[in-house]
Amino acid sequence: MEFNTWLIYLGVISAVIFTPGPSALLCMSHGLKFGTAKSFATAVGGATAAFILMTISIVGLGAVLAASESAFLVVKILGASYLIYLGISAWRSSYSQPDSHSCKTGLNKTNLSEASFSSLFRKGFLVGISNPKDILFFAALLPSFINNELSQVAQYFALTGTWFVVDVSGMFMYASLGSKISPWFEKASNLKIFERTTGSFFIFTGSALIASTVNK
Repeated sequence: MEFNTWLIYLGVISAVIFTPGPSALLCMSHGLKFGTAKSFATAVGGATAAFILMTISIVGLGAVLAASESAFLVVKILGASYLIYLGISAWRSSYSQPDSHSCKTGLNKTNLSEASFSSLFRKGFLVGISNPKDILFFAALLPSFINNELSQVAQYFALTGTWFVVDVSGMFMYASLGSKISPWFEKASNLKIFERTTGSFFIFTGSALIASTVNK
């Protein structure tokens, strides 16, 4: 891949990745609750999902999903349902006044059981993989940056590797932001507002995806 082409690609994906969306909001929420370091797992989970979707697009499954309306419908509904589940879970969370230790660490007894690498990675991955439209997005984006005269394998690793690094960096930035604003959430009432706002966003996004599917 030519360097100038790579720079253009870097600019395009940076604009896409740093635009706030469900993954960014989840990383910010995890940064608030679990701290920046632990939320790195959430960022890696989301980036891994994007890596898989890019690979699927490159090998041609994007075209298959575009041609198979029923397959696309099933994947889309499953992804939307998971977003709604996350939203409901946020609304049902219990809140209490944090003690001084939990204020400093961003963790409490309830959160400790949820803060393992595998748990946060899984949540980040499921949110990242939940929108099959990304397969079509990658299928439309990537060909513009692929030169048929150059090694396809080398270009594949350049494109996916760049996305992975920028994606992890962007989501880690959102997790750090969530951790930085944690003093505002020392009051349980403020934390409750944030979690329910986040939950409402996930529910709205999931419902909108299902509604758009049903109305077609």
